[in-house]
Amino acid sequence: METMEITETTLHRLHENARQRPADAAYYVKTDGAWRPTSWADHLAEVRRAARALVALGLQPGQAVGILGFNRPEWIVFDLAGMLAGGAAAGIYVTSSPEDVEYVLRHCAAGIVLVENEEQWEKVRRVRAHLPGLRHVVLMRGCKVDDPQVLDWDSFLARGDSGSVTDSDSVTDSEIDARLAALRGDQMATLIYTSGTMGPPKGVMLSHHNLAWTGESALAVGRLSSSDSTLSYLPLSHVAEQIFSIHAPIWGGYPVYFAEAVTKVADNLKEIQPTIVFGVPRVWERFHEAVRAKLGAEKGLKAKILAWAQGAGRRVVALRNRGQEPGGALAFQYRLADRLVFSKVKPLLGLANARLCCCGGAPVSKEIPEFFAGLDVTIYEIYGQSEDSGPTSFNRFGANKFGTVGPPWPGVEVRIAEDGEVLVKGPNVFLGYLNEPQATAEALEGGWLHSGDLGQLDADGYLTLIGRKKEILITSGGKNVAPANIEMALKHMELIADAVVIGDRRRYIAALLTLEPAAAARFAESHGLNGQTLHDHPQVIAEIERWIKEDLNPRLAHVEHVRRFRILPRNLSIEDGELTPTLKVKRRIVYERYAAEIEALYAEP
Repeated sequence: METMEITETTLHRLHENARQRPADAAYYVKTDGAWRPTSWADHLAEVRRAARALVALGLQPGQAVGILGFNRPEWIVFDLAGMLAGGAAAGIYVTSSPEDVEYVLRHCAAGIVLVENEEQWEKVRRVRAHLPGLRHVVLMRGCKVDDPQVLDWDSFLARGDSGSVTDSDSVTDSEIDARLAALRGDQMATLIYTSGTMGPPKGVMLSHHNLAWTGESALAVGRLSSSDSTLSYLPLSHVAEQIFSIHAPIWGGYPVYFAEAVTKVADNLKEIQPTIVFGVPRVWERFHEAVRAKLGAEKGLKAKILAWAQGAGRRVVALRNRGQEPGGALAFQYRLADRLVFSKVKPLLGLANARLCCCGGAPVSKEIPEFFAGLDVTIYEIYGQSEDSGPTSFNRFGANKFGTVGPPWPGVEVRIAEDGEVLVKGPNVFLGYLNEPQATAEALEGGWLHSGDLGQLDADGYLTLIGRKKEILITSGGKNVAPANIEMALKHMELIADAVVIGDRRRYIAALLTLEPAAAARFAESHGLNGQTLHDHPQVIAEIERWIKEDLNPRLAHVEHVRRFRILPRNLSIEDGELTPTLKVKRRIVYERYAAEIEALYAEP
């Protein structure tokens, strides 16, 4: 590959922020009950000090480091420091098993790994005998481990002050400046490990140019500026969260708030009321379930006002999705609805200031953005993958079609292959898979990224996803069925949490379902079933069966009709290996684990 010289990387822009807005907040952390800022000048100083420490510990350009922990300043500092030193970080999901951790660290040959706490350290400790190249383990703040291979955060940073691991030389700022100056656009800057739904994870190599181009272009697409803010809570091992929490904030100069914990996200959103909110479909679905339950409990005049306001909200959002603004009577209705309903509901969700609400990571049911439109919240669906740094297409201000994933991201080309596969070309397309030349050649065949997704482009250039190419079911009658669309429709029922569709080489479509706990509890309360097992209760089964026959199937093609289903006794989970860390279903695992239940679905006429 021809060397691509560039004048700016995300690291260069970080240095520029420290010069242009040194006192402005780069990020916030909640300590002692208050959100406390760290300035851009101090943030840069942290990154440079950590980079000196990594160099002192022996990190050479082109080498990898690992990161295993929840979203914290140390995660981003270590990631940026690795890039500044000429290396690349490989993020590891906190839900990973020790064997998963070993796989990633061994595959990328990481010599240094940052871990969040004792729980994550224990995973590394259990497998380090199989990792002879692992020299150092660094702990995030607040964690102490008595082990000669382990450095706490302060001791790690001190290596950037005192010199190399042997203390023979001092790593100077001029060394860091030299490494910054030596960065190339086509140089690997980060490693994103795929979720592994179809086999072992692959290491997606993204370059400095990939990340800088994507981060900078996000400013125009999302109309981002230094006055924006966001909450970082989704896994930083995922490329989308890296763009939203690392690269776009640095290019736009806006601050990031670090969630206290996954369980505190709802509270943190209410406290900070960010302008940018990114969530995977399950996040928005949980919002939807909670809000619909609360609003549905309203009676009498309040219920009538609510229904009227939601209607006005949907009409206004529909206009704005086409680049228009309400006028006349609708404008008056909208202002009144805002005063009576929207201004009261949105702060309770943490969305009072939200102007860019994004949904990505997997397709979302059209009903979800339509519901939120009734609350004056516009959701913009984004589509992409690790291999193109996050964005392939994006619904945006004045150009938003619910049910689609939008037109191509500006500067990105999208076309549909003869077999329906979505092909992508642009400055965001990856370098390739680490140590896997054959897989790289297949993914980039003909100069286009082969996404593995099936899609359609409408007359206006908006992309709609149909399903995964390798997940298409072919019934025994020879009909092709995309399970993702049926599963998305099934999950629209309040009682259903997860759905896995079956039908490959079978005579009809069936499904494995799980119950949404809160909705199931409400159903039990209203039907006098408290204290009873619900997944096999005749009333629950009858209710879902009625909904499928009367509501779902009439909206599907005949071959897609769900003929039979089973409700599983528990929800699918990451811990049990049935979901990836990004909440995608591992079909093979589910099919194997519930083989008996699946066979029972086809055992009777």
